[in-house]
Amino acid sequence: MASTSTISSLGVGSGIDAETIVTKLVALESQPITQLKTEASKVQSKISAYGKIQSAVSDLQSAARKITSLDTWGATTASSSDSTAVTASTSSGAQTGSYSVVVNSLAKAQSVVSNSYMSSSSAALGASGTLTIELGSWSDSTFTAGSSSVSVSVAATDTLETIRDKINKSSAGVKATIITDSSGSRLVMQSSDTGASNGFRITAADADGTNTDDSGLSTFAYAPDQSTSGTTLTQSSSDASATINGVAVTSTSNTLSEVITGLTITLSKASSTATTITVGQDNASITTAIQDFATKYTALSDLLRTNTKYDEGTKTGGTLQGDSGAVSILNQMRAIIGGSSSASSTYTTLSAVGLEVQSGGGLTVNTSKLTSALNNLTEVKKLFANSDSTDSTKDGIGTRIRALTDSLLDLEGTLTTRTKGLNTTLDYNEKRQEQMQNRVDLYEKRLRAQYTALDTAMAKLTSNSNYVTQMINSLNNTSSSSSSSS
Repeated sequence: MASTSTISSLGVGSGIDAETIVTKLVALESQPITQLKTEASKVQSKISAYGKIQSAVSDLQSAARKITSLDTWGATTASSSDSTAVTASTSSGAQTGSYSVVVNSLAKAQSVVSNSYMSSSSAALGASGTLTIELGSWSDSTFTAGSSSVSVSVAATDTLETIRDKINKSSAGVKATIITDSSGSRLVMQSSDTGASNGFRITAADADGTNTDDSGLSTFAYAPDQSTSGTTLTQSSSDASATINGVAVTSTSNTLSEVITGLTITLSKASSTATTITVGQDNASITTAIQDFATKYTALSDLLRTNTKYDEGTKTGGTLQGDSGAVSILNQMRAIIGGSSSASSTYTTLSAVGLEVQSGGGLTVNTSKLTSALNNLTEVKKLFANSDSTDSTKDGIGTRIRALTDSLLDLEGTLTTRTKGLNTTLDYNEKRQEQMQNRVDLYEKRLRAQYTALDTAMAKLTSNSNYVTQMINSLNNTSSSSSSSS
């Protein structure tokens, strides 16, 4: 018997289109997986939508915290009648009112300049030794040291530029610069800070043996108590002197930050004429906070409405249409924003101060109405920021929104638990897909084995049939030949 051929393609041995049959049967068996993938895509879309909602709720939470903060409602601003002489800024704790400021003198830094000129700032000094810098205060020619001294070593190869750099890197409280004119270059040294206590003395240990003359390293010494002659005092260190509402004040700097709580006053020019600093309520920053609150609420409202609505025109629903969590958030937000509060006896609703609910559910700010309402700041503050632990009806609108956003973003809040639930559903879906795919793979393997076996059996039958046919034909041919011979 002739041997059978190896089956190289499904269906070749049987003549049946087995490949198509297997493909269609596998596709039919895979339909549940396709359905699971469709469901997974929908769940993923919901997770994405909830992620955007969570971000928008977080933004509203920040705006609500701002609108309920005492710092927001206590915000002040300062103006000056003469900004060339005095300016001011406010911070937390500043009280409204006015202050009369007379600047007698400004705080100054001590400054000295070397007397001797060098041909170039990059030419070597040719002298060596040590400069010792001390910070302190001067009274005529008497120096009182206020801190430890700093030593700067100078080599004969050093130039004005390298000496300047060494002083500046020494952190001695003195900064050095170079001035150059038609006569040459000189070294200028100045206190890093203003104030009488930030004067300085510079002594030299000059390698030439003389420490006080105008030669060698002693060229840079400034010590009147030691009769140095190498430098000239161009400005003495001094404190600022002023009167505020008739009270004399002094300061080592021209910025007075601790004289009046919450008020920083900057002195720029001495003047015998009083400058009036007026501290008033900062309506601009309060208005900005309210507008931001309205904007963040509107963004969240629009996002929730878009995701939960059903569009009659397109006959399609939003990603979260019918989702109880999203619908509940939207309803709670609307109830608070459109509701009333008994916190204020003057303003009980947001619309009363200019925050008007639009047809789509968002908020717009009527600026003129809000500006007018802010003339009664105490009552507007109550409407937004009041908090009453015994009577929730007296909580402000901002306080209620803040509490709601806090609860939504809490570990056990709606947003957290809903997102967690959706992720659990997605994980289960993916595991089911994997399980069903394994089953389909086994089913396909079994089908292919069965059709391969059928192909092999059919191939054997065909081979046997051909063999029998050949034998019969051969016998018939032999019989015909014998009959012819006889």
